[in-house]
Amino acid sequence: MTITSKKVADKIGAYLHHRISLAKLVDWAERAMMSTEFTAQNGEQIRDVVARLGLADVRAFGLTWEDCEQLLQSLGYSARIEIVAGQFTRSTVTVREKPARKYGK
Repeated sequence: MTITSKKVADKIGAYLHHRISLAKLVDWAERAMMSTEFTAQNGEQIRDVVARLGLADVRAFGLTWEDCEQLLQSLGYSARIEIVAGQFTRSTVTVREKPARKYGK
């Protein structure tokens, strides 16, 4: 299995949406480091992000919102928070790929 920037961004997004726990994110990252290949394009950057995720359960490292934001940015993605009022109060996080170039330029 090949790990891409999108796959890593999706995992971070799943964690931020509380669809997976920190323990599952760390487990995925540890397994990915041992048994998968990283895409040739940005492979080193992707490997660095996955390695960082694999350390997120260590008290000295942890994983803050700012960490997730920075990791996503290094992969070419950004995170946006949307607060929605309703029957169930919850926050929504959307992960979007950054455009390669600015609009209108």
